[in-house]
Amino acid sequence: MPEKNSETRGSYKSRIVTNILTKALKLWLKTQVSQISQLEIEIGASDRQLLSGCIPRVSIFATHPVYKGLHITQVQLVAENIHINIGSVLKGQALQLLEIIPVFGELILHEEDLNASLSSELLSTALNDLLVQLLPEHSPKSKSMNWQNINLDCGQATISATTTEGSPETINIFLGLKLLGASVLQLAPVLIKSNLVALLEDNNGQCVDLGSDVDIQELTLIPEKLVCRGRINVNP
Repeated sequence: MPEKNSETRGSYKSRIVTNILTKALKLWLKTQVSQISQLEIEIGASDRQLLSGCIPRVSIFATHPVYKGLHITQVQLVAENIHINIGSVLKGQALQLLEIIPVFGELILHEEDLNASLSSELLSTALNDLLVQLLPEHSPKSKSMNWQNINLDCGQATISATTTEGSPETINIFLGLKLLGASVLQLAPVLIKSNLVALLEDNNGQCVDLGSDVDIQELTLIPEKLVCRGRINVNP
């Protein structure tokens, strides 16, 4: 009987730590986004591992999170070998990552969520940089662009904008997109029109290096949806 009571106490202790960590993780994740519809977290670890601050596996599922103005339709992540400041967390302090974490996951973006993100600084800056990279002579106008619409089709995106300074001008970018390597995207073919006049036609396009922290296994563009699967390193 005493042995059974000991097991019960150990199980109860483990549940307490798990509940504390789950709540801490949810709180930390919610501080990273401005809104979220659904958030599910599952922690896979023994009580000994949890109390040492090492979590072998955490899975996260979220729908409609908004990160710095970016609207994400759905994201499912699995992080492994996580080291956190468990002592501080158990005292009610904020959770902190102590080491780089490799995160594997799937990201789904619907066209409507991409369009809702056009006013965000992150996306508008990225599109300005893309326009300058593809069409350097258009650089002075890139900062005055009003990005209006993104249309997703099979392997291609169409991006529309208007200038907000000087004479009115409508820019349409027709862009093929495919995965060339684990961290390299190929933008080809490329067609850019201004007021229906072609400014650039390039079948070879350009390549974009996403860096060593990114390892994309799948990137699929279909009508009204983008699906991306792979790994990214999350730095403390």
